[in-house]
Amino acid sequence: MSVLPLVFTSGWASGINAYAVVLLLGLLGSTGVSDQVPEALQRPDVLIAAGVLFLCEAVADKIPYVDTVWDAVHTVIRPVAGAVVGALLAGQDGSLSHLAAGAVGGSAALLSHLVKAGTRMAVNASPEPASNIVVSLLEDLAVAGLVVFALFHPVVAACIAGTLLALGLAVVVVLWKRVRRFLQRRRERRDEKRLRGLPPVHVGGAWQGERTGS
Repeated sequence: MSVLPLVFTSGWASGINAYAVVLLLGLLGSTGVSDQVPEALQRPDVLIAAGVLFLCEAVADKIPYVDTVWDAVHTVIRPVAGAVVGALLAGQDGSLSHLAAGAVGGSAALLSHLVKAGTRMAVNASPEPASNIVVSLLEDLAVAGLVVFALFHPVVAACIAGTLLALGLAVVVVLWKRVRRFLQRRRERRDEKRLRGLPPVHVGGAWQGERTGS
């Protein structure tokens, strides 16, 4: 069977949390749960680095606005990680070229990263921090569950990942429109408050900006 479905799923997951993907695949390979994991991902230094960075992301990803900065920094890192993991998986399996696997994994990671970053920007428009924590936990669970599932049922997992990606892109479009309207209303209210704080100006026989009311 071609490794392409596994490459696509791992790429999708890398766009959400690349360190979790590397750590999880490495642990599953080193413990003997799966023989599809490349030895490069099972190295102790790789597992330690992925574990430390995963813990950093686990904290940053749940703090409003910090998660957006973290996502911006990882705009390049996540697609590259998806491409590298895909190429390594292709080398382990031999049914897909490294270049093709890297392109599939990197492209899937880039698209899912854009969905994640766009969704977080929309979530940050809400005044409370609980939604960030809930969304982050759901993302982590989805990544872990689908990566493990993909090792044993790659085609079904790839279909699920593709469906989630399509739904995520549609949600981001809808949420982004709402975020733009929210930001526009906030700017209008800020401008209105600033104008109300200005002293009245006498123009053409009339006072402009004068406060009214009892």
